[in-house]
Amino acid sequence: MANIVFCWELGAALGHAGRLKALAQPLRARGHAISFVLRDLVHTRRLLADVDIPVYQAPLWLHRVAGLPPGEASQADLLLACGWLDADAMAGLVDGWRHLLRALGAHLVVGDYAPAALLAARSLGIASAAVGPGFQIPPADRPLPPLRDWEAVPQSRMAATEARVLATANAVLARHGAAPYAYAADLLRGDLPVLCTWPELDPWGRGETDARWFGPTIAGPGTRPPARPDGPGARAPVWPDGAGPRVFAYLRGPHPDHAALLAALARAGCRTLCYLPDVAGGAAPPFTHPLVAWAGGPVALDAALPASAFAICHAGESTVSQALLAGVPVLTLPQTAEAFLTARRARQLGAGINVNEMARPLDWDGIVRRMLEGEDYRAAARAFALRHADFDAGRQAEAIAGVLEGLLGRA
Repeated sequence: MANIVFCWELGAALGHAGRLKALAQPLRARGHAISFVLRDLVHTRRLLADVDIPVYQAPLWLHRVAGLPPGEASQADLLLACGWLDADAMAGLVDGWRHLLRALGAHLVVGDYAPAALLAARSLGIASAAVGPGFQIPPADRPLPPLRDWEAVPQSRMAATEARVLATANAVLARHGAAPYAYAADLLRGDLPVLCTWPELDPWGRGETDARWFGPTIAGPGTRPPARPDGPGARAPVWPDGAGPRVFAYLRGPHPDHAALLAALARAGCRTLCYLPDVAGGAAPPFTHPLVAWAGGPVALDAALPASAFAICHAGESTVSQALLAGVPVLTLPQTAEAFLTARRARQLGAGINVNEMARPLDWDGIVRRMLEGEDYRAAARAFALRHADFDAGRQAEAIAGVLEGLLGRA
């Protein structure tokens, strides 16, 4: 049996660790030794409490990169801000990953948004796979796609940024006598990309035949309907008393629009159940009203979503996927480029509203009214759910486990 190391390096949401948890369990059941190397050891503790798997701190870029051009034209800009501007600096980070992978006796590295871990595996001749939604795994054999395709970003700027990232990565690989990458996208793809999404939600517009699509990965042994994404101990939903429509909101703060949105929901008579981790941890809520209930911990989405007229979130791919799988439209408030692209895809499906595509100031009363009265949104969400009615998260994790096992011995 093999030693398989699951790595998470970039990105802040717990969905990364949840995905690795879900994919690790069938491999451990097949007899493989599993280790986690994660960006965050604190907030993932409860998520991983029911799995007896050793967890280590990931080597991370902890410094501020100054002098970068404004805006993020492509993922190359995101990588530059994470240290890929300088080969000497990144060599130290990659060395940290190399030492860890050697100490753990890794035969296979599975990276969830973990470019330095994937590069370290390549430098050591260890097989690797990249897992995650489409944003994290860009198309192969071409330049990185633009993040803001609605803006006229000079191609020369994008080409120069990508060339800098590629040169940094290849300089680090050269120090270890490893083969260079051909494109900056290779830094995020590993030896095998495993797309944990569907074409409808892919921000790069790839079609059914362009790649193999596995659907979203949900933490824990899942079956349809979607399982609880925040791990064991997720709470049964408890809405405020009343007769108004139920709305579930999964928010992250602080955000300037939270109070205005929640006030509009209350004026519309909606009974809103809101989970905002900061409030669950003791912070003051951004809005108080008898029709707004604040959850004291993660809420079981498999129970909350089907009972909701619509769901509100910041367009995390996992939450959007689970809402649409439940046939529930989404009102999204994206905070990052990745989330904006996911929110835009949901809007293009006709399954909700992306407020960041709307003119300011926002008419929150009108937005809530549209979500409540928009039968077209519900119809689009139900159509999505019907297209993927046979999706089963447990079968998906087993299928990916088989694909990952196929990598063993290829290095």
